[in-house]
Parts: sequence; structure tokens; C-alpha cells
Amino acid sequence: MWCRHYETAAAGCDAGFTVDASRVTFGRGVLAEVGERARALRIQRLAVFTDARIRAQPWFADVTRSLRAAGLDTAVFDAVAVEPTDASFEDAARFAAAGRFEGYLSVGGGSVMDTCKAANLIATYPTALRTYVNAPVGDARPVPGPIAPHIACPTTSGTGSEVTGFAICSWSALHAKTAIASPHLRPTEALVDPRVAMTQPREVVAASGMDVLCHAVESYTARPFSHRSVATPVIARPLSQGANPWSDVGCREALRLLAAYFVRAVVDADDTEAREQMMWAATLAGIAFGNAGVHVPHAMAYAIGGGVRTFRPAGYPDAPLVPHGMAVALAAPAVFRHTASTAPARHLEAAALLGADARDATTAESGELLAGRVIEVMRAIGTPNGISAVGYEATDIPSLVDGVVPQQRLLGNAPCEITKSTLAHLFERAQRYW
Repeated sequence: MWCRHYETAAAGCDAGFTVDASRVTFGRGVLAEVGERARALRIQRLAVFTDARIRAQPWFADVTRSLRAAGLDTAVFDAVAVEPTDASFEDAARFAAAGRFEGYLSVGGGSVMDTCKAANLIATYPTALRTYVNAPVGDARPVPGPIAPHIACPTTSGTGSEVTGFAICSWSALHAKTAIASPHLRPTEALVDPRVAMTQPREVVAASGMDVLCHAVESYTARPFSHRSVATPVIARPLSQGANPWSDVGCREALRLLAAYFVRAVVDADDTEAREQMMWAATLAGIAFGNAGVHVPHAMAYAIGGGVRTFRPAGYPDAPLVPHGMAVALAAPAVFRHTASTAPARHLEAAALLGADARDATTAESGELLAGRVIEVMRAIGTPNGISAVGYEATDIPSLVDGVVPQQRLLGNAPCEITKSTLAHLFERAQRYW
């Protein structure tokens, strides 16, 4: 039966939604299939995108053996930045253009996969990077058509980039994050080998897991697709088309898995079951938000990550950095308290799926219940206590707000209007949670 959340399209809004997904292969050892899968895609000359740390991991040898056994001509780019910038995207694009590759393989986290997407795009349709970057940072021109085949192999349980059409980077001149968004950027295939989860540092599991959590909750609470204006042409629906029945399925299951396995995966590096289930949750949430889109926590996270001055998290390179998943988490409780009134039943259900005791809760309590459960998880895995804990003061809020304003793709997917004064209020509420 059609969910009441989508029962009637608003005047002038879309009555349909589109389902897109990469082909996904999941299981222990599937990295060994990469050579055969590349050959099935008729790739002979292959670009391999990774980073130096991942290249040194023992399971990366499975990838190398598989490519050699398939007789592929490969070249490796392992200079991917931990948090990509427009400059690092352009460096990767130059490598791709010079190599005249027939296909691409990414083995890494979201930074690696996103860098590979951008390099593939610019090598296929050469132009300035800003041509395809979202407005108002870039020109937001549509990607002209298909790009070369891309096999994505995630090594973190978080970004979901292996199944989405987004490529995220920081735009250096503005100190703000932005994206290229197109169905054509979605990888052709995803090989998800949960063995890689066992080599992730605790801090990476924590930050990337919070990204999964927010992908699921934000997609589930986003503006319904039936409240988005009809695209022109109608078949050009955006990737961030709003919550829909397809994305709901992935959101619910991802939240259920998070409730059961997230904290376990962080606190016990030997908990194979928990870490493998987090890899599956990440892919499910990626499929969900790749068809619905996220909203305000991610928009705020781009400003939080872009303006960091001194915070240096354990488990990451020794440089000022707020990992993306951590930055999203720092914004999330404040946002969910604010958006709960737009769809109380959805916020209440998200809280229950995430493990909150909602048996006697009313819909009026949904925002506090969901925010409270997210805070419980944050405390259990060691997430900093609000934006003040990563170096931001009240005097920084105006600049943080200015850093969010360019994220119109995300803000427009929120279930309510988000103004500059709204953002200032949310940052104030996000300074400290306990």
C-alpha cells in the first residue's frame, strides 16, 4: 500500500520517482573478481585509483593478482588527497587524460572513489572542472553523457560512494565543499569486500559509521519527492529527488543494522560480524541517499570541515582535519530536533530503528528522542562534544553560516525552509550536547 507520506503530490510537483543503482557484488574475497569484471566490461587499459596507505594493505595484493591474471594493462594513481580539493581533482584528471584509459578502478574510501569519478569525467569530456560543479560555486552544466566504465571497491564502511553519482571536493578559493552530481558519475559496478573492514582504525570506523547513520536518517527525513518541482525535462530528475519508497527500504534496514552493530564495530576491532555488517549498512545507505539525497547536517558538515584550524583527530594524518563523518555528526542532533515537526512519525520511527525506546513516546517527542539517541551513539564511540570540541567558538558562527549557504543542493532537499537565521540557530545548538 502506498505510504501516506507520499499520498498526494503537491501542486506543480512530481508524482513519480526514479530508481538508479550500480551493480553490487558483496562478499568476502570478491576483490579477486576485479580482473574478470574489468574484462567483461571490455577494458584492456585500466587506471587504478588508490592511496599509498591502502596500496600497502595485504588485501590490495588480491587486486593486483586479479588484474595481472586478466592480462590487463594498468597504471596506478596513489596520490589521492584524504580530503580532496579542486586542485587534487585536477591533478587526477591530468593523469587520466594522459593515460588514455578505457576504464577505471577505485580502491579506497570516498576520497578515492570521488577523485576517480572526477578524473574519469574530465578525461572523457575535457573542460574546466568548475563547468560541472554545482552552483553557485560552479557552472552546474549537465554531464554530457556516459563516461568510461568504473569499478568501485570501497575500503571504509561509510561514504556509500560506490553506488552514488556524487563527487565531493573542497573548493580552495572559497574554503567550502561542493560537488559534481550526475547519474553518469555512478560507478558501473561496486565490489564490496567486507574483509577490508578489519584493517580500519577505530577512529575511521567511528567517523565513517556516523556518515552512514546520517545518510540513512537524512534520506528518511528529507523533503518527499512528491514535494519537489517537476524537472525540465521531466526525466531529468535530480539525484537528490527527495525521500521516496525505494530509498526508505535502504534507510530502514541500514538503521536497523546500525542499532545492532555500530558501537560493537568501533569498540572491538576483532568483531568480524559487526564490521562486516557495517560495510553492508554503508552500501544500503548509499543506495538510499543516492536516490533521495541528504540535507542540512551534510550541508553544515561541509562548513565545519572546511574551516577547521587546529583539531587533529587520532587515526588520521597529522594535520588539521575534521573527518567528514564526524563533521556531519556534530550537526545532526541540532538539525533533527529542528526538523522533527515536519514529519514527527518519521523522526520517531528513525529513532526506534536506531535503538531508542519509543514505546511510550509521542510524536511531539520525536525530535528529542531521535537527537538523544544520536547523542548516545556519539558518546559511546567517542565523537567530540559539539563543534566547540573541534575548535569553533560562538564568534565563528557567522562564517560557518556563510560556508553553508553555497550548499543549495542540500538545503533545498531539507523538509523545511532553511534560512541564514535558521543556520545560525542550528550552529548555536550544535556547540555542545552534553
